Amino acid sequence: MKGRMKVDTRIFIMTHKEFEPPQQACYVPLHVGKSGKKELNYPGDDGGDEISDKNDTFCELTGLYWIWKNVSCDMAGLVHYRRYFVRRGSQEETGPVGAKILDQDYIEQCLKEYDMIVPDSGMTQEGSVWNQYALRHRISDWMECGRVIHDLCPEYEPAYRWSQNCNFISLGNMVITRKEILDEYCEWLFAILFEAERRIDLRGYDAYQRRIFGFLSERLFRVWLLKQPLRIREEPVMMSE
Repeated sequence: MKGRMKVDTRIFIMTHKEFEPPQQACYVPLHVGKSGKKELNYPGDDGGDEISDKNDTFCELTGLYWIWKNVSCDMAGLVHYRRYFVRRGSQEETGPVGAKILDQDYIEQCLKEYDMIVPDSGMTQEGSVWNQYALRHRISDWMECGRVIHDLCPEYEPAYRWSQNCNFISLGNMVITRKEILDEYCEWLFAILFEAERRIDLRGYDAYQRRIFGFLSERLFRVWLLKQPLRIREEPVMMSE
């Protein structure tokens, strides 16, 4: 009887500090914004084709870009050193987060039935994604993103309009999927963000608002998903500290 074919699954944990990673082989710490920073002895986003020095404006997306351009594997994912996908129902249980984190067997079995694991949808208290962004950031940036979509991929304009008028949102840019699907998403996302970067003047933005492209991508993810014929599995996200 033949054994199960081995799947190369890598879930990259975005970090900028030392931490205790899950004791599971599929979870790989990735030092984001590593360019010019103190060595943490983790793999970094500053080798090969990279945008590590954009971390102050792209946040964890410098890690996502590095995964897209430099990693070859079957399944790939992005989580954070404090935020992980966990088993449904376990976020109410007591005990260490590490015991609740989705393990490799669960992930690989899940992705036989579904195409992608994403965070549970949250609901904005402000009534819509548009209102939420306008209150927390600069709405002109989101509007510029809409103009970029109009120019580069107008077929996504209905999804853009729908997503900004609803109140569903998934924060953190977290995802687990087949690598080829992640690559397709990245190709779409970074084309929009790099063009938005070219158009938006960040002078006068404080350190928080300079994280603009991380903020925009959290909303753009749902825009992209609305146009994809993918089977989506939502899983809870839990903070580890």
